[in-house]
Amino acid sequence: MSKAERPQDLLAYEARFWGRGILHVAGVDEVGRGPLAGPVVAAAVVFRPGEQIAGAGDSKRLSLLARIRLAAEIRVRALGVGIGAASVGEIDALNIRVATALAMERAVRALPMEPDHVVVDGLPVPSLPWPHEAVVRGDGSIHAIGCASILAKVCRDDLMRRLAQRYPGFGWERNAGYGTPEHLRALSELGPTPHHRRSFAPVQQARLSF
Repeated sequence: MSKAERPQDLLAYEARFWGRGILHVAGVDEVGRGPLAGPVVAAAVVFRPGEQIAGAGDSKRLSLLARIRLAAEIRVRALGVGIGAASVGEIDALNIRVATALAMERAVRALPMEPDHVVVDGLPVPSLPWPHEAVVRGDGSIHAIGCASILAKVCRDDLMRRLAQRYPGFGWERNAGYGTPEHLRALSELGPTPHHRRSFAPVQQARLSF
């Protein structure tokens, strides 16, 4: 484990603000930009100064069971949690970049308090109506972003598992809507569902054969 990933270092970013009396530091992350189906989901998380969830970090590096356990703990111990999403219809109408920004905005607006500072994973989001900082790979280096990453992934994966029961054959309970060989094969054989992103090329190609 590198120094940047050690649990004791993950609060360093927030501590800079807490030490100046800026207490409500919201970490924001999204999940679901790349899938062929399902919404894009974002989460925003605010913690009390000094509060830390042991083991929380980049959701992609955690097992399913670890994410579920940590998500439950985050919801209990966080000062505020907000979840936002942009639907398949919004993704198709706006494009995935704009829809992702919309999901992030909705997540921050869903917080029970107004954030004093917002930090997002990745690149700046010009349309976000709060001054914010963007940190590339922040989900692995900033505690609040890592926790937001976990919440967003658990929320979206759970939704895709429930949709998989209504639309069997696409493997959404395993691939979460990403374009795996199993998903692409089912798409060509069964055609798109109402939850497929029609603006994405593989879905457009499948529509032409139905």
